[in-house]
Amino acid sequence: MTEVKHQWRVVVKSLALISCALLFALCFPAEAQQPRKMVRVGYVEIGTYSGSAVLLQEFRQQMTNLGWIEGKNLSIEQRFAEGKPERRAEVAAELVRLNVDVIVAAGTGVIQALKQTTAVIPIVMTTPGDPVGAGLIANLARPGGNITGVSSFAPELTGKRLELLKELIPKLRRVGVLAQPGTNRPGRDLQLKEIRAVSRALEVKLQEIETNLDPNTLENAFQTASREHVDAIITLSGPDFFAVRKPIVELAAKYRLPAIYTERDFADEGGLISYGVDRRDLYRRAALYVDKILKGAKPAELPVEQPKKFELVINLKTAKQIGLTIPPSVLYRADRVIK
Repeated sequence: MTEVKHQWRVVVKSLALISCALLFALCFPAEAQQPRKMVRVGYVEIGTYSGSAVLLQEFRQQMTNLGWIEGKNLSIEQRFAEGKPERRAEVAAELVRLNVDVIVAAGTGVIQALKQTTAVIPIVMTTPGDPVGAGLIANLARPGGNITGVSSFAPELTGKRLELLKELIPKLRRVGVLAQPGTNRPGRDLQLKEIRAVSRALEVKLQEIETNLDPNTLENAFQTASREHVDAIITLSGPDFFAVRKPIVELAAKYRLPAIYTERDFADEGGLISYGVDRRDLYRRAALYVDKILKGAKPAELPVEQPKKFELVINLKTAKQIGLTIPPSVLYRADRVIK
């Protein structure tokens, strides 16, 4: 009988130990058993940090929402080409040498530089206008290779902006197009091709004005526009233009030139009118791609997303300052009006 009691006590103690172990495992599930490793995400673009800080913050916040916390399980390596095309290959190579887990890239030229540097590290695009036409991916549904992400549809929207300007100013005859000089600018070339075709259909003459987007050449560009008696200004789409949106808007006001821009941020800074995608949303969606890739998805099998909504923003305060009346046909279509 004593032996039976002893065996029973052993069984009870064993069950108690098992119960405690199970309770401990339930209280401390994932973190105690399988801690998440620190991942490194690279971020690179043609522009400057100051010009793109608001967009990078959107990306960071979305990554936080998805459970990736900087300093805990996420590190972000940032590189900027400072608006200099010759630095694209340099900054791309830096991130590749760091062997980051994923690279987020803004700007067609930067993405091309990355494609030439690595075929292994996943690349998530944020703002290419036509990734297929620029040779970045095979097609939107199945991009193939190591590149995927979101597209800003820039070439098509450039023509739409010219059509809006014609509605805004019925007597429009000559439009100044701010464009960066140099070769190997696929995003710029695609947009210029589109706007040239639309200008011929509308019988509007284009005055293509080259500028490096630094303060001096920007001022020279607007002086040229004034000297050539253009009726309005159009800016092309891209992270480099976005980075200098404030000085561009200020110069348009100084020379009293109506101008149409690519994103609402220009109108928020005092620009007359903007039509385009929500660039902040593109960066939030890019974070979703990064999350999927870090969890095992293959870039080649993630379809490239295209924007589903385009915003028309009108700044009536600016229109009044330059003495321009916005036609009701344009005003009624606005998604947002700044008064």
